[in-house]
Amino acid sequence: MSGTFKVRVQLFFRIGGALMIANALWMAASAHHWFITIPSDLAATGAPNNHFIHDVAAAYLTFGFGLIWCAGNLEKCRPVYLGITLFMVAHAVSHMLEMLFGQLPHTHWLIDFPLVFLPAILLAILAIPSVWRKLSSK
Repeated sequence: MSGTFKVRVQLFFRIGGALMIANALWMAASAHHWFITIPSDLAATGAPNNHFIHDVAAAYLTFGFGLIWCAGNLEKCRPVYLGITLFMVAHAVSHMLEMLFGQLPHTHWLIDFPLVFLPAILLAILAIPSVWRKLSSK
């Protein structure tokens, strides 16, 4: 079981990392195009700010490479993984708070699920110590 679980986690890290890197490169290369094209109703957050989008791209690039590094270094990657997870969960919580306090429309519960909430949930589940231990059990 743990061998299969380990392979699945490594695949999850590699795919997640590659998607984060691809998103970061798109953000960096064409911030305005990214803002108006990504299916997340970003217009509800205000006007595009290229500098801010580039800053966020740098974060996603870092996290993407971090996840890929984690895939090949499961025995020592927990601190890096927890840092990535903390950001993704904090990002999801900030979206929730903005909806709860009326800064984002409630339609974002569904809009944000695939790209914000689901990754945070999956990363957080894996960060639970009893789940994480399955990676190192024989």
